[in-house]
Amino acid sequence: MSGPEPPTETPGPDAATWPTPPTYSNLGEVRAQLLPSKACRPRTSRPPLTDLQPLPPPLPKKTLARTRSLPIHRAPSSSPTPAGQPRRPFLGSHSVDESQAGNDQAWAPGPPVEPHIRSLDSPLGLGWPDLHRPEAVRAFLEARQLEGVRTVHARLRARLLGGRPGRCHPGHGFRLLDSSPCVDSGDALYYRLVRVGDEAWHMLAAKVPKPGAEEPHPWGLELQASLGPHFNLQGLCGLVPEGALPGVPWSGPVALAAEVPERTLAQWLCEAGRGRPAGSPWVVALLLLQLTSALEHLEARGAALAELRPENLLLLAPRGCATAGPPRLLLADFGRVHPRPPGPPGAHAQQLSHLLRALLGPAAPSATPLAAGLETLAARLAHSQTSAAQARGALQVLLWGPGPELHGPGAPLGPWLQVRRALLVLHLAERAAAGEAPGLEDWLCCTYLAEATEASLGHALALLRD
Repeated sequence: MSGPEPPTETPGPDAATWPTPPTYSNLGEVRAQLLPSKACRPRTSRPPLTDLQPLPPPLPKKTLARTRSLPIHRAPSSSPTPAGQPRRPFLGSHSVDESQAGNDQAWAPGPPVEPHIRSLDSPLGLGWPDLHRPEAVRAFLEARQLEGVRTVHARLRARLLGGRPGRCHPGHGFRLLDSSPCVDSGDALYYRLVRVGDEAWHMLAAKVPKPGAEEPHPWGLELQASLGPHFNLQGLCGLVPEGALPGVPWSGPVALAAEVPERTLAQWLCEAGRGRPAGSPWVVALLLLQLTSALEHLEARGAALAELRPENLLLLAPRGCATAGPPRLLLADFGRVHPRPPGPPGAHAQQLSHLLRALLGPAAPSATPLAAGLETLAARLAHSQTSAAQARGALQVLLWGPGPELHGPGAPLGPWLQVRRALLVLHLAERAAAGEAPGLEDWLCCTYLAEATEASLGHALALLRD
């Protein structure tokens, strides 16, 4: 109940007039007056207005399903767990005790599934073996090791051979970088130039024949143009049209090489002869291994190289590898390539023997085990019709084993090969963890272990056996 209104006083004529009555309060009180007050329950006996209108129907309750994805990197919670109550981590859509977290649950409700390593095997098509059968586990690990080596080999090959320029077309433009050749080989001069087109540019090499050079064999040039990409064979990507580069030191159209050489093998021999490093037999073996790979490809196509000249073997830094590693070798002398005579392959054996002795130099054969093995191989090549594939297998054995303790007949070559593959995968993993990228030598070793069999190891050891 409210009382009567209080009486109001009328100001006199001499009283001061104010537009609004003055308020004497601090700033906090003024702000409090400006804020809207909360609604108060009216002090009346009437029922509230809400009772006069019907209530709206309740909203339907929506059940939210918990997400099934697990956090990958989640900071630990800072809120402590109540004493006596076990922590309940989330696994899928189930909350389990810590004692049950070790049991691998399925992503959906149902029976447990195999361990999570199965997801690593599915891309390789390898099922998880029965752990109660040691022979099944052994076969599984051997298959995984081989697949791992082949995977590393394929990825390294894509990196080393990637970024090829492709064929030339009329829309390309050219710009010469140097007026002097970067390499003077036996029959050609190489100039660096840039090809621009399709919003991309590539550094190539113009291969200019020397005046008075021997006329190249047309069959070999046609073979070079038809060959696909090979790591140790020079690839061509077209011609520099006549008049495309005014003022160049050649006349007429010239061939464009996809790789820019840095020196020839003859120049490397001269530089190494001045101060031959201690690791030169290892580099010699790696260079000859690449050469035998190129010759093996030619022999498979029914071709042979008439004369193996060091000045026509080009060296360059492999793509994406450290400059301190072994160089990449390219066979570029297709002008002396001709059809191989009928019969078993072996036309390059004596040439490889002479080149190997020249690369080794006057060093004593017994200086290192590798140098002694290379001398033995040079003697075998000089008196046999060994194919380039057999010489390549012997060089692989000298570089990466098996060692002399397994050169006898009946040696366990199969177990050695399995252990060697496992050690290679571990070695590459350790280096990758340290941030070191694999190089050319690692790729060559992966090529060996990915292709090797007990039979191929036996043939290579027979060639080196005394």
